[in-house]
Amino acid sequence: MFERRRPGAVLFDRDGTLIRDVPYNGDPRRVEPMPGAVEALCRLRRADVPVAVVTNQSGVAKGLLTPDEMDQVNARVEELLGPFDAWAICVHDDGDGCTCRKPAPGLVIRAAAVLDVSPRECVVVGDIGRDMEAARAAGARGILVPTAVTLPEEIDQAPEVAGDLADVVDRVLSDAEGPVPAVSAPWARAMGWSRW
Repeated sequence: MFERRRPGAVLFDRDGTLIRDVPYNGDPRRVEPMPGAVEALCRLRRADVPVAVVTNQSGVAKGLLTPDEMDQVNARVEELLGPFDAWAICVHDDGDGCTCRKPAPGLVIRAAAVLDVSPRECVVVGDIGRDMEAARAAGARGILVPTAVTLPEEIDQAPEVAGDLADVVDRVLSDAEGPVPAVSAPWARAMGWSRW
């Protein structure tokens, strides 16, 4: 069980969590925020909680979109949702054997390192079991926000389930009795994408 206190950072899955899932999307015009995403992120930023994106983008490895197209989509995400303190992106496919592709913990560990916080101080928010498994493997707190594609067994196995992004923020900010962990290195907040 995780100690209830303000997180060092909240790490969001991208597709199906922050924006509507358009499989292998390389077109920034197709980016559409999920309901409540803008408001949820604004509340976390106002509370000085760092926010980051941890996302699998295997379409690059599959040749379905280019790294430049992916970067354009990510830039559009920031235009619509505001700037993130870090991005950790896995461009590999399942067969590549990398340590970053969720459910492996690499993206969570990388984002936490960039933000200069422990993975144990992070909350990982996602819509599928892979997100929760990555959180668990990294020692982070996982909160599942189910969508139509979330499997019933993923909901049953999730450590915590929230109704929507507003519910997620209510939970993490209501746990804020402890001191806010300091981000000791301002330079550690990544501008641009960290690709593995």
